[in-house]
Amino acid sequence: MRSRAVRLFALSLSLLPLLALSAYANSVNLGTAGSYAVLAGSAVTNTLATTLSGDLGLSPGTAYSGGGTVTFASGTSNINNAAALQAQSDLTTGYLQAKNLASTSNLTGKDLGGMTIMTGGVYSFTSSADLAKGMTLTLEGTPGTLFVFQVGTALTTGSGSSVIFINSLTDKPSTDPNIFWQIGTSATLGTSTSFEGNILALTSITLDTSASITCGSALAQNGAVTLQGNTISSCGSETTTVPEPGTMGLMGTGLALLTGAARRRLRI
Repeated sequence: MRSRAVRLFALSLSLLPLLALSAYANSVNLGTAGSYAVLAGSAVTNTLATTLSGDLGLSPGTAYSGGGTVTFASGTSNINNAAALQAQSDLTTGYLQAKNLASTSNLTGKDLGGMTIMTGGVYSFTSSADLAKGMTLTLEGTPGTLFVFQVGTALTTGSGSSVIFINSLTDKPSTDPNIFWQIGTSATLGTSTSFEGNILALTSITLDTSASITCGSALAQNGAVTLQGNTISSCGSETTTVPEPGTMGLMGTGLALLTGAARRRLRI
C-alpha cells in the first residue's frame, strides 16, 4: 500500500509541468520586434534630440525625416530592409496575441489617473483610455509581473502624467515589469509624460516634447511614429506569459487533490 501511495504522489509531481504549461498558455510574444525602441509602418519623424536604447525600424515606409538627431545608447537603424519587415510581421503577431487575451478586468469609462493596480492581469477598455494631466497610474507587483492593457480605440496621456511600477518586495519604483498597451487606433503621450511599457498601436504613436518611455517601446503597425526630443529605453523582453483566468486556481485545486490523495494513501 505504501509503494502505491508513493507512486500516486510521484504522479502528482509529474503533472506539475503540464499544469504549469496550461496555466501559462496565453502569451505576448514580440519576437524580433522586442529589440526595437521605435518601429513604424509609414514614417518616422523626429524634430528634436532623441535618445534610444534599442533599435529603430521602419517598414514598409521609407520616410525618415524631421531634422532632429537620434542618438543610440544601444541598437541600430533598420529602414525598409529585411530586418524591419520581419519585426513588423512579429509585431502583428504580438499585437493579435495581446488583443485576444481574455480580459480579467474591464476599466471602460474610468480614468487611469490616480489609480493603483496591485494585481497583474489583462485590463480592457472597449473604447478609449485616458491618463489625466499631472496624474499617476501606479502598478504594483513583483519583478516580471505582467500587465496588459487592451484599448479599443485611442490612448491619450496628459502633460506631466506618469506610469510607474512599484516593486512590492521593496516598495520602491522599479523597471522590471512586463507591460503591454494594445491600442486599437493611435497613442499620444503628452508633454513630459513619464511612461512605462510597450505600446503596440494599430495605427500611429506620437510622443510630445520630452515624453519618455522606460522599459518599453513605441511600436506602430500601419502609421507613423512622431518623436520630439524623447528618451525611449527598451527592456529587450521578447516573450512573457499570463495565465488564463481561473487556470491558476484550477492548477492549485488539482495539485491539492492529488497531494491529499497521496497523503491519505500514506496513512494506510
